[in-house]
Amino acid sequence: MLTFLSQSSLEQYWSLHIVEANIIVFFNLLGALGLGLLLGYERSYHGRAAGMRTYGLVCLASAGLTAIIGYSDLWFGGHGQIAVNPGPIIQGIITGVGFLGAGVIMKEGYSISGLTTAASIWSAAVVGILVGVGFYMSAMLLSLMSAVVMMWVSKLEIWLPSRHAIAIKLTFQPKCTPNEDEIAKILMELDYEIARGSFSVNTNNSQEEWNFSAVALLKHTTHSIPSISRHMRKIEGLENSQVTFARN
Repeated sequence: MLTFLSQSSLEQYWSLHIVEANIIVFFNLLGALGLGLLLGYERSYHGRAAGMRTYGLVCLASAGLTAIIGYSDLWFGGHGQIAVNPGPIIQGIITGVGFLGAGVIMKEGYSISGLTTAASIWSAAVVGILVGVGFYMSAMLLSLMSAVVMMWVSKLEIWLPSRHAIAIKLTFQPKCTPNEDEIAKILMELDYEIARGSFSVNTNNSQEEWNFSAVALLKHTTHSIPSISRHMRKIEGLENSQVTFARN
């Protein structure tokens, strides 16, 4: 058998020092995951697209990548000779995968999708880096924790209190002057409030088009999208309306 495939050579990847380092990395991952989920919950509570899963995965992968830098002397089983600085190589991988992740993010109106998929791709890149430097235990833990986040955190988000958002597009009749207070009152009756800073007004040939988002005051509302659309018809001077769920 070749020398580099000897049992003693392979055992070095699971030596006591490397196992201890992997355990420390695990606690770093656990702490990062908890803090990432906490930050993501704040965004999820307000109906944002980047919620607990996205924040959890990004924080988790970032911690794993940063933690192993402190144990560079244990890379490749602690017996490899690093001929070049691996920093630019890792940076190139992360940057390239970042562009790949950006390709799966889609924006349509007020709704954004694909953020969790992009974060999972970035996390998978970090798993590959951990395997590449010989931190097999950390790679397995990161893979397991990422899978748990993608499969189960969405169920946790449903259970936790939250306020979803809707996107509303209103087109008024020519020369009609819309009343914002009237619209706000109708939405308040439906247990929604207009989100601050979300207003966009377009004027074309004396005809105004209002685009904005509204946030639910309660986790579970009794009004569906069709019901909200029907209530929008009460607005004086309204010509067309469009109501959709929004995650921005």
